[in-house]
Amino acid sequence: MQKIALIFGHNEYTFEIEKNIKSHYKKIYIFKLDAESVSKESNGYEIQTFDLSEDWDELRDSVNIEECEAFCILEDMSKNIFLTLSLRDTFENLKIIALSQDKESADKLMLAGASKILPTTQTTANIIVEMLEKPMITEVLHNILYEKSNLKIAQVMVKNAQYFNGLYASDINWSKEYNVTVLSVIDKEGATEFIYSAKAKHQQIKNGDQFVVVGFDIDIIKFEKLIGDAHE
Repeated sequence: MQKIALIFGHNEYTFEIEKNIKSHYKKIYIFKLDAESVSKESNGYEIQTFDLSEDWDELRDSVNIEECEAFCILEDMSKNIFLTLSLRDTFENLKIIALSQDKESADKLMLAGASKILPTTQTTANIIVEMLEKPMITEVLHNILYEKSNLKIAQVMVKNAQYFNGLYASDINWSKEYNVTVLSVIDKEGATEFIYSAKAKHQQIKNGDQFVVVGFDIDIIKFEKLIGDAHE
């Protein structure tokens, strides 16, 4: 039976997430903090407001919480943690999927009661937003949320570029050869390119590059041993 999605947060992630989860839910409600400005189209959804002092009685009266799953995607991590804590304190059995920016916020969100973490970092945040509509990224997001919950997003620095023998990143079948998905390349200057962009296709892999990858812990560890170092 399909459930109801409650998305808390109105920002660059909101409708990208909505587009990629809507087939999994019979209905989606979007809530914004009073302080958040509505700068994007509603995509046909009514945007409801809430504040962090809510006792959630109004929410409980409007939906059957037993049928709901919540997405906490506030960009301010302290508010996102408080929101997660408040929802967990009120709804003991509610499934809560929370957005984290780094390992520290992920740990705090889990302690606050998140059921699953949707990980990102400051360097990967915009990448994910820009690419969510691409089929490969849609599959990755669905796997993280619904199927393979121990998938991780990590940055792996290249310190052994000679291993690739002059290949371009787009020349390699990453999933087949290394069991990871490479989303993008960040060069020494901090410029980020989607793995199959025109620019990335014409740049050889070099020491100091960082790959933003998705995979299981064991595969990421093996991958970093081959080419360098990783940090979640």
